[in-house]
Amino acid sequence: MSSIYVLPIDPAAPSATAAPVDAAKLWKSTPATSKPPKTGTTHLFYGENITALSSLGDKFGAKKGDERREVVRKAIASGIKKVRDLGEGVEGSKVLVDASVDAHAAAVGAHLALYHFTLKTDTPSAFDPRLSEPLPEKRTLSSLSPSQEWNTGVVYAQAQNLARTLMELPANIMTPTAFTERVKAEAAGLANVEVIVRDTDWAAQKGMRTFLSVAKGSQEPAKFLELHYKGGAPDATPLVLVGKGVTFDSGGISLKPSKGMSLMRGDMGGAATVCATALAIARLKIPVNVVVLTPLTENLPGPTANKPGDTVYAMNGKSIEIDNTDAEGRLILSDAIYYGSSEFKPDTLIDVATLTGSMDYALGEIYSGVFTNSDSLWSELHAAGLREHDRFWRMPLDEEYGPQIYNGMADLCNTGGSRAGCCTAALFLKSFVEGVEPAEGSDQPKVRWAHIDIAGSMEASGSGAYQEKGMTGRPTRALIEFIRSSVQ
Repeated sequence: MSSIYVLPIDPAAPSATAAPVDAAKLWKSTPATSKPPKTGTTHLFYGENITALSSLGDKFGAKKGDERREVVRKAIASGIKKVRDLGEGVEGSKVLVDASVDAHAAAVGAHLALYHFTLKTDTPSAFDPRLSEPLPEKRTLSSLSPSQEWNTGVVYAQAQNLARTLMELPANIMTPTAFTERVKAEAAGLANVEVIVRDTDWAAQKGMRTFLSVAKGSQEPAKFLELHYKGGAPDATPLVLVGKGVTFDSGGISLKPSKGMSLMRGDMGGAATVCATALAIARLKIPVNVVVLTPLTENLPGPTANKPGDTVYAMNGKSIEIDNTDAEGRLILSDAIYYGSSEFKPDTLIDVATLTGSMDYALGEIYSGVFTNSDSLWSELHAAGLREHDRFWRMPLDEEYGPQIYNGMADLCNTGGSRAGCCTAALFLKSFVEGVEPAEGSDQPKVRWAHIDIAGSMEASGSGAYQEKGMTGRPTRALIEFIRSSVQ
């Protein structure tokens, strides 16, 4: 059986590779063009084996650091897409990647590019929910020179692909219950991982009235999922990750427009990414303790659903006026954030949510927005995002926006109007982080907190080198990198 090779090549200085082919000679045989080949330009060569040569671009030698890693991702991904789409009649079940330039980046680019979500039945799909056993892979993918860096990159990419899958699956398939079952299945066999699924009776006993107020419009049972990874010292304070888990958001009584509403199957993207992150950290056996909290529910206009003007009392006792039932994410997060910060007393708490259309307008799909009370936390997230090209942009967390949500009949209003909507939403969440303000006599808060709004970055509107059109699973890789870097 022949093999298929995917080899990145620097057009300015083509050199030998680990593959048994003369890559430099093959590249020189390609048709001459007036312009230097762009990053990702790929040529296929057929012979005893199939070789895909993918250009690193004409200025690769001058690139450094994070920029260089992104070029490798794009080049490898472009080559993988070429061989991924080869027909069934093409021999070669083994795809071997030359990862010598940057093994981690090559593994990420290859495995993200290999991902293709479909529920079509004309060809077998690994995502078919009726499958009792996984489908065998058509072609296996590995490195020409296996290494720990390659293996780590594979874990990063597979985690993002899991988050993409959870977000892509339709809401009738990925219900709150189904989400918890999938996470339990993914966690099976992982050391130091415990998955706890709470029901609405537990949430009621805890006083999670804002979470339950959103859930009461749906007949699907709401769930509160906890995932604990205990990879650090038994007495070490855990990092807490909170993810918004609205498995379908119709807007409730404040119904959304029908156009594009199907995208709201991905409104549990925060829950998907934080769960995928923690599972990856467990697979990598990082010496850290992590607690993941995801309130899971639908937001539907049922006969008992929240109504505009209703007032509820959150777990921390604050009163909240529900001006718009489509601002439900902050309601379910408020109880989860307070529970996480008061129960586990973390030094760092991060919540991730597809929270506001305002964020999509502000940053689009390129960056995820970060609101934080901590310069050091921002610096660490920013660096991790650059390293994985899963980038963040810091947004203002300023109390001057406060009157927009503080001046109603309750302590808080769940909307502050159309202006700076992502900023007022972040301020709303800040009210539920215990320890978010500096302690008396100190200029540092008890807990570093960041709110990451992924309403724009949740979906790719077009296909890139390693990201097809559709749900992105971001910022999974950046979060994994942030946690790994924190213990190195």
